[in-house]
Amino acid sequence: MDGRHWRGGLWLEDFAVGATFRHRLTRTLTEMDNVLFSNMTLNPQPLHIDRHFCERETEWGQPLVNSLFTLGLMIGISVNDLTNGTTIANLGMTEVRFPAPLFHGDTLRAETTVLSVRESKSRPDAGIVEFHHRGYNQDDVLVAECRRQAFMKKRPA
Repeated sequence: MDGRHWRGGLWLEDFAVGATFRHRLTRTLTEMDNVLFSNMTLNPQPLHIDRHFCERETEWGQPLVNSLFTLGLMIGISVNDLTNGTTIANLGMTEVRFPAPLFHGDTLRAETTVLSVRESKSRPDAGIVEFHHRGYNQDDVLVAECRRQAFMKKRPA
């Protein structure tokens, strides 16, 4: 094994500022994904769940993928490569942006850059990593990005 957690995540010590990861997983978004997520989160916005409304009353002419689904999927795509088994908790997300729309049938891919790494002041077995996640559609158009702070485990002694 290459020193990763047996589930695949990297330990705090494995992260280097400036390292960029192009994640292996991609996901094509379906109408079912979008409608199910919107309904599960009690979001009745017709921009996500009403094709007729979108065709007649929006500039897009079709439903938009729910931005919170896009955010969650973008971060989720990174888990196998970076944090599976080594995250203690998410501490926050900032500078969340959606510069271009994502539609049913689009495929999302993601990249992550490590912005900072520091040891915890209160826990000797952990530290904080700040990530910059970016999501792109199949045409390499940036559709989402955010900064995320994760509380990460250090490699066991």
